[in-house]
Amino acid sequence: MLIAVIVIAGFWAGLQNALAGGGSFITLPVLILSGMTPLAANITSTLALFPGQVSTGLAGRRLVSGAGRLPFRALFLISILGGALGGLLLLITPSRVFTLLVPWLVLFATSVFAWGSFLRKPGEFSVHLGPLGAAAAQFLIAIYGGYFGGGIGFLMMAALTMAGLPTRSAGATKNALAGVMNASAVALFVTSPQVHWREAIALGCGALIGGLCGSWALHRVNEHTLRMVIVGIGVCLTIGLFVKPI
Repeated sequence: MLIAVIVIAGFWAGLQNALAGGGSFITLPVLILSGMTPLAANITSTLALFPGQVSTGLAGRRLVSGAGRLPFRALFLISILGGALGGLLLLITPSRVFTLLVPWLVLFATSVFAWGSFLRKPGEFSVHLGPLGAAAAQFLIAIYGGYFGGGIGFLMMAALTMAGLPTRSAGATKNALAGVMNASAVALFVTSPQVHWREAIALGCGALIGGLCGSWALHRVNEHTLRMVIVGIGVCLTIGLFVKPI
């Protein structure tokens, strides 16, 4: 019964990661309730969600692009380096500080994305981040992604749309970069004694299917509807995290 719940949580997380991000906020509470420590749940979740992130990124590769004058190759390298640094920080420091910051980060990212999608006047400040700003933002997000990871989808959606990418391309690029930054962390975590492999495999299978379903929806959902869904998920996550933080 518990394994079935973990598979369903993985499917939900994979679907949510493909559309907007925040899937780890589904998997972490489930893994903690299964008896894991928060650190073990964090590491197990990162490993389990990685295959789904890779498949989702590949499925949406036609929409992947660089951010303005910053090519995708640069975003790729920045994400690898930042993810590795974040993974190292997780192994040597507690995640308590980042856990306290998560609700504020998700609130900020959701607010920025909502403003850019619905409140900004047409043609006004169409690009808010230049190449250096986009690179710095992605590096910080990658460090956070390798360290904790919750809400990186919202942060990347905010940064990429501020750098000038349309919503659909930003979503596909975000999915590809999420897999890239977590690859570094996964390489560090795979030999960790904190990994619970049975739960990780069950969670990963669900996330793989959910991610592919999310990629299919990303290509077909109406642009305005997609923005509303992303903001709606962000609002619900923010409220949930402030009411009952992980």
